[in-house]
Amino acid sequence: MQASIHPKFYTDTIVTCACGNKFTTGSTKQSIAVDICSNCHPFFTGEHKFVDTKGTVDKFLKKAEAAKEYKKILSAKKKKKEGKEERSTKSLRELLGEI
Repeated sequence: MQASIHPKFYTDTIVTCACGNKFTTGSTKQSIAVDICSNCHPFFTGEHKFVDTKGTVDKFLKKAEAAKEYKKILSAKKKKKEGKEERSTKSLRELLGEI
């Protein structure tokens, strides 16, 4: 290994959570701030809540709503197209029979 190319490793890094919990670990940073930890994460606490800091759940719900509307439009177009297919084109035999 080459000397002096690796970052300094701190064995007493303090991790601070938004809920107020603090614990010590090892890292290349002196202190770390996190949004969620094992004390407040829904998996460990058993609570049912969304952990959404970037708005991804709202974004998904908007896309799902748009998909429902698009599906309604497609079904209306399909029904309209089926109505047009009832007056289908005549076959060659039918066209020649009219002459």
